Amino acid sequence: MRFGILGPLSVTDAGREVVVTAGRDRTVLAVLLLNAGRIVGVDQLIDAVWDHAPPATARGQLQTCVSRLRRVLPPDVIMTDPAGYGVAAGPDRLDAAEFTELVGRARAMAGAQPAGAANLYRTALALWRGPALAGIDSPAVRYRAAVLDEQYGAVLEDWIDLEIAAGREGDLVPELTGLVEQHPLRERLRAQLMLALYRAGRQSDALAEYRRARDLLHDQVGVEPGAALQDLHRRILTGDVGPAAGAASSAEPVRALPRSVGDFTGREETIERLLRAATDTGLLTIDGMAGSGKTTLALRVAEILTDRYPDAQLFLDLQGHSEGEPLTPDAALLALLRQLGLEAERIPPDPAGRATLWRTQLAGRRALVILDNAASSSQLTRLLPASPTTLTLVTSRRRLIGLDGGHPESLSVLTERDAVELLARIVGPRVAAEPEAAMAVARRCGGLPLAIRLAGARLAHRPGWRVADLLRRLGDAALPELAAEDRGVARAFAMSFEQLPERVQRVFRLLGRHPAERIGALSVAALAGLSNDDAQDVLDDLVDVNLVEEPLPGRYRLHDLVRQYAAGLAEALEPDEVHDALAGLVDLHLQVGSRLALDRESDYAHRDLIVEPPLRPELVRLATDDPQWPEEHRTDLVPLIRTAAAIGQPGRAWRLARVSWRLLYQSGYLADVVATCSEGLAAATEAEDEYGVAIMNNYLASGYFVLGRPDEALSRITVMLDYQLRTGNRSAEGRARANLSGVLMQLGRIVEGQGEGHRAYRLLQSEGHRSAPVVLRVHLGYGDVVAGRYREALRSGRIALQWFAESRSTYFVPSALILIGQARLHLGDLGAAERALEAALTVAREHRIHTEEAESTNLLGRAAFARGRPDRAVELHLTALEMSRERGWLPRLARYSNHLGLAMRAVDDERGAVELHRQALATARRANHPLEEGRALSGLAACLVERDRKAAVRHWRQALEIFERVGVPERFEVRQRLSELEPAYANSPLTAM
Repeated sequence: MRFGILGPLSVTDAGREVVVTAGRDRTVLAVLLLNAGRIVGVDQLIDAVWDHAPPATARGQLQTCVSRLRRVLPPDVIMTDPAGYGVAAGPDRLDAAEFTELVGRARAMAGAQPAGAANLYRTALALWRGPALAGIDSPAVRYRAAVLDEQYGAVLEDWIDLEIAAGREGDLVPELTGLVEQHPLRERLRAQLMLALYRAGRQSDALAEYRRARDLLHDQVGVEPGAALQDLHRRILTGDVGPAAGAASSAEPVRALPRSVGDFTGREETIERLLRAATDTGLLTIDGMAGSGKTTLALRVAEILTDRYPDAQLFLDLQGHSEGEPLTPDAALLALLRQLGLEAERIPPDPAGRATLWRTQLAGRRALVILDNAASSSQLTRLLPASPTTLTLVTSRRRLIGLDGGHPESLSVLTERDAVELLARIVGPRVAAEPEAAMAVARRCGGLPLAIRLAGARLAHRPGWRVADLLRRLGDAALPELAAEDRGVARAFAMSFEQLPERVQRVFRLLGRHPAERIGALSVAALAGLSNDDAQDVLDDLVDVNLVEEPLPGRYRLHDLVRQYAAGLAEALEPDEVHDALAGLVDLHLQVGSRLALDRESDYAHRDLIVEPPLRPELVRLATDDPQWPEEHRTDLVPLIRTAAAIGQPGRAWRLARVSWRLLYQSGYLADVVATCSEGLAAATEAEDEYGVAIMNNYLASGYFVLGRPDEALSRITVMLDYQLRTGNRSAEGRARANLSGVLMQLGRIVEGQGEGHRAYRLLQSEGHRSAPVVLRVHLGYGDVVAGRYREALRSGRIALQWFAESRSTYFVPSALILIGQARLHLGDLGAAERALEAALTVAREHRIHTEEAESTNLLGRAAFARGRPDRAVELHLTALEMSRERGWLPRLARYSNHLGLAMRAVDDERGAVELHRQALATARRANHPLEEGRALSGLAACLVERDRKAAVRHWRQALEIFERVGVPERFEVRQRLSELEPAYANSPLTAM
């Protein structure tokens, strides 16, 4: 199979065209081919298809696109990875890869064998069938295609140079004339045409081409021709064009750039953005934390753009964050003018005169200026050239928000892969020999280029060390080790810290003790005793100097090494000040969690949720009113629980886990439920708080239940039930038995589980509870569905929905609607089922109840399947499956995989269906979920029956044994299928397999 992207997208197999008609499929395939040999992230593919405005079902639709591509492509083409997809296509399969290989070989032999190089160039250029990926409008594809088109132009010009040098310019004039008409602003191409005309004895035509170029550049771009084209024009006028001269020689530039590093690594996307922006603006600003590689990046960009700015390339360190004082604008202008070659006596003494001379000197020059290490926007005002032919790159640790126009780029740390690659380039093969240790070193350095360079230098100068030796030296606190001579990461941070006002310094110190990775203004206000507005101002100040990062709006973090630095500074604070700060932070989260939970939980749980009055009610009010608070601070909970226990507040520690439970559970963050309740249990156990131990075990069980660990859930609920029986709390006993009911049913003990559920129902009713029995009735209704009692389930759902509507218990409405929809679906009333499920989906999304969002989506897939729309069913099941996979819901993973397998078989993707049922089987067994295990076996049997009857019978017999034991209606259908295959089986006793 052969792929073509050097022109319209084409796929051929043995010379025959393979049709890929769907627009989204073509876009996905194009992106994968543009990144051949690499895994492309799911988010990147979604952005390419929907241009940063994806629908909610984007992931599912993307998987459908990939599934369709797999049907028409060989099985070894599309690679699948947890992060995304890729295409395995080398030069033998992909024209762009072949083009790159041919060009590389041509360039390697151009000096020694120009004729051979010219032939290779000609072969490479012949691969092109038109503009790359013509007809695909995705902006992401068009950008990358434009890069390919530019490579074509550069290779074409390289080939023409060789042809001219070989004396074949006369044959090139017609082709060059047409190429210049197509690309009138390519000065190198224009120079080649001028030279070819001149060598062909057409001097006047060559000079006319120059005039056309000059007029065109002046009218369309507002600039004069570049120095190379001007020089060729002068030499044609004087007849000084030697027979062996190249296309156009460049005038000698003023070059004052420092040497760039030879081991530059990563930053490909950042460089692409900067290069793209450089075509639209004359100012690029790069900010980032100390040691992030801003200067190195600026020099790398300048190196790439050297040919575009041949007249002058200047560099000046403005010393904004150095040991001494920053350069004044007056002194900076003097240094820049001297770099241009002006004698001291020609430079005016006054700042205004120097600024005027600076701009005059750059007017019309194609110059590149790097202003490094700027202190502030005001330092730069007089230094920025006004010439449209000049590009200025500014680097600073501070965000230069005072500058107008230009393209700002905030530099992040290196990815782990790039960090390890940089370490390898510094150290050598020892890094490849110990990949895990190298990755750990990169993590200890936090991906900070300065830290990696210092760590790498230490290892490079100690040939007897292994990477593991360096890792041990770095330990848990790497900062002291990351220093060499007068360079050090801590010293670089100190230069930024020491310029801060005293109030900001105090908050920065306290941030070193903040337990969470991500922080917000409200938590900083609680920690530091500030108002929310003052805390926001301080955070903005710290972001501006890149001591704090803002990866998401309103959410801040400290780089690991910056956190170590801040923690070291916090040692100077009084212990009482630190204790009070952390207590205030814990109180804020406990109070907000309590109020949000009281709005959502049923009446029998209130005792656990009520806490003492808040320390900062105004902050609690602001946080409670913020709908994003639960999601944004979810990952803060475990470190905050640990902090509460560490400062001597174990009761607050486990209560913080308790009040957070409902939000975590309904949002589907079951791993977080387990983590928070485990920490809460540890705190309650340490404090010998028997009630806290019982409560934490109860809620820990809920997480284990949904994550597919029913045996552990059962043991945890038993602890809770024993405690309530001992203390005689009948309400709490009812709650424990209700939870026990669900676990038993998941374990396949349906009758026993339903019995415990009804017992819990009677207990809660007798204790006068209102909502709790209704919630429990919904769950009992789900048991009725499993057992095939669909009318009873429908009645329970209707009663519950009416009660929830009357009491405005919105958060339980989706559960009742899903029960109704499920019952209607089994009763064959598809219209009513879909209406109920669509309503459930709407409410679940509105209130971010992800568990019910996934369930209603999956059941809508079942409804689509029942209507004979398996393609739509595939999309819906994929969406539900992805939500479950992201959150580790094993029982649902098994169930949704089984449903998706049925739909895949209906769209004739039997291979995909088999794989899904096998995945469901493995997941169900891991989760100890017999019902889904049986369904997976039955699904496999249906897929295999036509080609492997023996295996199908074996699978169905295993499924029947499970269904008979659990007591579900599926047993009748399976027994019927077995009797059709083996008539004697219907009357024979079940035999063990």
